[in-house]
Amino acid sequence: MTERKAQMTDRERVEAILKRERPDRVPIWGAALGFPMVYTATSIADAYNKPEVSLAAQRKTAQDFDWVSMPLLAYAAWGGWEFGGDIKWPSGEFAQAPTVTRLPVETPEDAINLKMPDVKNAGIVPIQMEFLKLMSQQRLDNEPWNVTASLEGVFTTAGNICGPDKLSKWLIKKPEAARHLLRLTTDYMVELGQYFKDTFGTDGVLLLDFEPLSSNQIISPRQFEEFALPYIKEEHERLLAMGFKTIFMHICGEHNANLPYWAQIPMGDPGIISIGHEIELETAAEYFPSDIILGNLEPAIIQAGTSDEVYEATRKVVEKGKKLQGGYFFAPGCELPPMSKIENVRAMNKAINDFGWYD
Repeated sequence: MTERKAQMTDRERVEAILKRERPDRVPIWGAALGFPMVYTATSIADAYNKPEVSLAAQRKTAQDFDWVSMPLLAYAAWGGWEFGGDIKWPSGEFAQAPTVTRLPVETPEDAINLKMPDVKNAGIVPIQMEFLKLMSQQRLDNEPWNVTASLEGVFTTAGNICGPDKLSKWLIKKPEAARHLLRLTTDYMVELGQYFKDTFGTDGVLLLDFEPLSSNQIISPRQFEEFALPYIKEEHERLLAMGFKTIFMHICGEHNANLPYWAQIPMGDPGIISIGHEIELETAAEYFPSDIILGNLEPAIIQAGTSDEVYEATRKVVEKGKKLQGGYFFAPGCELPPMSKIENVRAMNKAINDFGWYD
């Protein structure tokens, strides 16, 4: 394989795609929070509760592996702590993120009586804001945005407040309780977006949104249309009306039957649509022809496969991605597993450097 010489920095590659131009090579986003902590011999818990340590580890890892740097501080269980419950920081070999240990809502009556928390002081937000302020003080050559500010999907946040099992039941038996939680989480995320705007403005700020609990592994397409679509659409419309240009939306898990509804949700100009391995890249591009597609290597391959398997799987993904007309970033289909083997991560990078160049 003939080695190609880069003509662009990672930031320039992303900026070209955002302007709907072709870069020299497919950019790589590592999609990692826990992995940088393991790679730098730091506690995974520090990724979430020590902003300075977390930012330094994420930046070093992105530089060492030639990734686009998009540092973030977020976690999938967002909502449980923020609305009055308790969480546990990750510890031990197999804990990879904070988990909710006490839910703020147990009954439909609890849900109806739940009030909006003070967004600025809710749960992880003060830690997150410290992280973002540190990030905003310096912009590296591989950082396309000055601030990458994470939200959480409004349906997923509602599920984290009462538990996914209860929310799923309440969609059928207690829809008024489910709708109240969704009203609160939508308003909460919009207020959080306003807090980001008030602190950093909108220029150079990327909003990241994540939505795993509304997948068809948990709810039906009909339930997505009735309970998820209206609230996610409203959230995005209100955030974009503030002046944010691009929303990074991670559509996590099996959402194929939901894609006609996702296509009705504005993502920005352009949006960035991150997908898991369950959705084919070409399928995503059909539903989001004006947006950038990001993904979608199966994360389990990176942790459990051989380096040859990772290399071959990455080659297949990146060769599909290069053909997408709206633009493409390579990334794992969800977070890079924290315990991924270094040789497998390097094999992933090598495949992109071998096959990710545009003619």
